[in-house]
Amino acid sequence: MADDEAVVHDGFEVRAYDGLQPDTVYEYDGFVFRTLPRPGEMLCRFATVNDVHFGETECGIIEGLDMGPIFSVDEGAEPYPDIMNRGAIADISAIEPSAVVVKGDLTSNGTVDEFEDFLSFYEPAFGATLHYVRGNHDSYHGATFASEAPQSIELPGVTLAVLDTAMPNHFAGHVGSQTLSWLRDLATSTTNPVLVFGHHHVWNPESKQRPQGYFGINPDDSERLVEVFAAHRNLCGYFAGHTHRNRVRRFGITRDTPWVEVACVKDFPGSWAEYRVFDGGILQIHRRISSPEALEWSDRTRAMFDGAYFDYAFGDLTDRCFAIPTHPGPSIDRHATAT
Repeated sequence: MADDEAVVHDGFEVRAYDGLQPDTVYEYDGFVFRTLPRPGEMLCRFATVNDVHFGETECGIIEGLDMGPIFSVDEGAEPYPDIMNRGAIADISAIEPSAVVVKGDLTSNGTVDEFEDFLSFYEPAFGATLHYVRGNHDSYHGATFASEAPQSIELPGVTLAVLDTAMPNHFAGHVGSQTLSWLRDLATSTTNPVLVFGHHHVWNPESKQRPQGYFGINPDDSERLVEVFAAHRNLCGYFAGHTHRNRVRRFGITRDTPWVEVACVKDFPGSWAEYRVFDGGILQIHRRISSPEALEWSDRTRAMFDGAYFDYAFGDLTDRCFAIPTHPGPSIDRHATAT
């Protein structure tokens, strides 16, 4: 769903309805939907992907759980990460993005060969507009590639902040004090809205449980990161991968700021995200990779985890396509808790 189009996937059939008016209700082929609002004049667009997993040969495996089914391609067939990433690159190239951010899990096993495979696909396509950071699959075995972060990317009307949330030899995430200090300085140095990207999602600061082995950013660091957002209103959203799902959460302390997870490239639903930056707001538009071979693979893998994967990974339409409110900066909310 966008401000001027909607796309429906019915099995392998892709139906695109374009030339639409923003913030308008339409009904086509039994689907009723409202296009997103258009918050002013568009200044630029950029794209993100995550969990591309070059080198992976089987999907549907969660360590410690025996749920099935497990999927792989036939012996001698093209690896499915290659199929899915080639399709994503083709789709992203079509929008001529000002930047492409790959937010972690570039590889499956954290090897240099897998990282070089990633580069061989993405660098020729996007060149200097490509930015990437590692995830837990890249750092778990101690590799240090793709750890050049934090980094900021200046685009018309928006600043992108890319954080390294990975920890060597661990699956979980963190955000250290130096990174938080860097993010505060960035927020106070620009009048642009700032969108923040990292591999791991945050723990919910409103939760009554603080698990020590949390799968995302540990509770202490999550809490500090959320407090930085609360203190600087021009930090307008945090966007993660890692969970292989589409989900948006909002916390009381950060009000309308979205805390976002975007599903993976490598299997169902075969995702990437487009961001349209306007002078009055930003839109996230979830895209499914639409090449026939990618749709065939993503349709097969929707049955993972005893059939529960579809609902988990796809999420609701409001988890996939939505408006991101923007606020002027630099700004410090004196009523928010800050450290």
